[in-house]
Amino acid sequence: MNLPHLALSLVLAIAPMVSTAWPPETGVASWYGHPYHGRRTADGEIYDMEQMTAAHRTLPFNTRVRVANPGNGKTVEVRINDRGPFVDGRIIDLSHAAARAIGLVEPGVTPVLLEILEEPADGAAASFGVQVGAFLDRANAERFVEAMRECYGAARLTVRDGEPVFWRVQVGAEATEQGARALAARLRRELGQGAAFVVRLDP
Repeated sequence: MNLPHLALSLVLAIAPMVSTAWPPETGVASWYGHPYHGRRTADGEIYDMEQMTAAHRTLPFNTRVRVANPGNGKTVEVRINDRGPFVDGRIIDLSHAAARAIGLVEPGVTPVLLEILEEPADGAAASFGVQVGAFLDRANAERFVEAMRECYGAARLTVRDGEPVFWRVQVGAEATEQGARALAARLRRELGQGAAFVVRLDP
């Protein structure tokens, strides 16, 4: 049996129940520091890689999450203030401080278990889309957005602060993650688009 998967199963079996509408999530975690340190996160904060924060594609900003590394039994609690990771197979990007707390800095990636500890109280209605591309050239990104609007109705650009600037193309505006996942499957099928990530559409 695959040992990381076995360890994840054991952590899931013994972990205390958390009162939330979001179920526990398992997958691969990574971490990020420079060159993003000192730049704006997706929620507008200045990123400090020595604070206990993290990036997630769909959880609301200010959600508090417990991240467990089943390989060594270490856990850390973080606050979601950014979007990512936009790498296939990964589910969360931790700050340098959070990664150090669970022994993630040296390996760079590791299987983890996520549990939602606390959700923000604002209760804002959620909307979800699918990220289908990231461009260094804004003109190329705008042409792709227009093509996506013609085919799928809703599409927009978002930009990540920093050097270089990446222009990200997001398609659709679904009321549920399930609807966005169905759209992602359609985009992969119709566009041959392997990297289609479901994302929360933040204001």
